[in-house]
Amino acid sequence: MNEKIREQMSSLLQNSRLRRLAVAAGIIGTALIVVSNLSGFGTDREGDDRISVTTYSEQIEGDLEKTIGAIQGAGKTQVLLTMENGVESVYLKDSATKTKEIQPRIRGVLVVCEGGDEPLVVERVTEAVCKALNISTAKVCVTKLSE
Repeated sequence: MNEKIREQMSSLLQNSRLRRLAVAAGIIGTALIVVSNLSGFGTDREGDDRISVTTYSEQIEGDLEKTIGAIQGAGKTQVLLTMENGVESVYLKDSATKTKEIQPRIRGVLVVCEGGDEPLVVERVTEAVCKALNISTAKVCVTKLSE
């Protein structure tokens, strides 16, 4: 019986079409594994939270830099956010089903821009940041970018 199975396996491996199909299936399987790792699918909750906080803050910083840079007199702009906590996920009781995700609170915003020494620019930038993030002026610092 073993000899018969070996002969069949040998004949199957010699079939170039079947061999190409097996290689293609292997490549597709490997690609799916890589994609699932990049997307974070199947990772633990704590790891997802750390990635989410970083992504969340970087996205807001980028959006603020573009927006503030468009304010008259602001010029080149850099933004730094500090977060008060991480992303909080709310799950159903005794379940792995996520019901909602609470984004982290912003502790403070530092805006460094070329026009940061002009009172009118500072006022405009501070107001824009406060309105965009729904935070108080006490959490925003605007200063001049060094040359």
